[in-house]
Amino acid sequence: MARRDYSMLGSDARRAVETGLATAEWYHTDIPRKDMKALMKRTDSPAIQDTLILFGCMAVFAAVAIALWPSWVAVPFWLAYGVLYGSAMDSRWHECGHGTAFKTPWMNDAVYQIASFCMVRNPVTWRWSHARHHTDTIIVGRDPEIVAMRPPALIRILLNVFGILDALNGWKRMLLNASGRLDPEEATFIPEQEHPKVVRVARIWTVIYAATLASALLAQSWIPLLFIGLPRLYGAWHHVMTGVLQHAGLADNVLDHRLNSRTVYMNPVSRFIYWNMNYHVEHHMFPMVPYHRLPELHEMIKHDLPEPNPSIFAAYAEVWPALKRQLRYEDYFLRRDLPATARPYREDLHADALGIPAE
Repeated sequence: MARRDYSMLGSDARRAVETGLATAEWYHTDIPRKDMKALMKRTDSPAIQDTLILFGCMAVFAAVAIALWPSWVAVPFWLAYGVLYGSAMDSRWHECGHGTAFKTPWMNDAVYQIASFCMVRNPVTWRWSHARHHTDTIIVGRDPEIVAMRPPALIRILLNVFGILDALNGWKRMLLNASGRLDPEEATFIPEQEHPKVVRVARIWTVIYAATLASALLAQSWIPLLFIGLPRLYGAWHHVMTGVLQHAGLADNVLDHRLNSRTVYMNPVSRFIYWNMNYHVEHHMFPMVPYHRLPELHEMIKHDLPEPNPSIFAAYAEVWPALKRQLRYEDYFLRRDLPATARPYREDLHADALGIPAE
C-alpha cells in the first residue's frame, strides 16, 4: 500500500469519501432502549464532586509549592499540580466537550473553557475537531486526532510526554488565530460562521499569557509560569501515557470500534485523572453516556467486546511490539479476538483492512 496521507486535504481524505468510509454507519452492540435511556441520563452530582476534588487538590498543591519555593521540597507539589493541570484537564476538556459530564449546560461549558485553556486547545476548534474524530474514528485523512500514525512517529510521542510538540503547536496556532487567520486544515471541519469565535478566544488567551509572562519578568520569578503555561509541559505525561493506548496498534479505516479502540482496566487514581476514558471502546460506541456510567455500560456489553487489557503495563506490553513492527511494515495491526458470545466482525465490510496480515 502507498504511504498513508494523514492530511485533511490529501489523497486519503478524498479516498475515504469516495469509498464510503467518511460519515459512515458504525457497528453498535445491541442494548435495550430502556437501558440505554437510563445510561444516558445526566446528573450534576458526580461531576461536581470530582471537580471540587480536582480544583481543591490543585489549589492545595500550588499553595504548598509556592510556600516551599525555591526549595527542592516544592518540586513534588509542582509535579502533582502539573499532572492535574496538564493531564486531568485533558479528560475534563474531552468529557465536557461532549456535554455529558454535567446535566447543567453552563457547568459543562465553564469546565470545558478552563480545561481547553490549560490544554492549549481552542475550545471552538476542538469541539468541531473532536466531533470529526467520533464521526470518522481513525479514518486516515478524515480524523484530525490520530496520535499513533503509521509508521509510528515515536519521537513525536516521546516529546509529547513532556508536552513539547502539542503545546508548542497549540501556542503557535493560538497566535495564528489571534492574527485573524485559521489553518487551512481547521477550515475543513469548522463552519465558517464559527471562525470569529476561534479568533476571539485566541486573542483573549494571548492577553492572559502575555500578562503571565509580564508578571514573571517583573517579579523575576518562575512562579507565574509554573502556575500558568509550564504545567502543560511538565504535567502532560499521564494523558499521553493513557491516550496512546486508546487506538495505537489497532486497525485503521474500519467501521467497528472493537477493531480500532481499546479498553484497559486502570487503577483508581489513573481513572480519576482520566475520567473513565479507559473504557474507550464503550465510549466510542456510545459517546453520549456520561463518564461515570461507563463502568456500568462496560458490564452490559463486555460479552460483545474484545477482552480488556488488565492494566496499563499489560496494554503497553501489547502495544509496544505492534508499534515497533509498524516501523518496518506500516500495514501491520493488532486484531483483537472476540469472545464466543460476541457478534463477529463484518469481514465483508472491512475486507481491505482485515486482509492485511494481523494477529
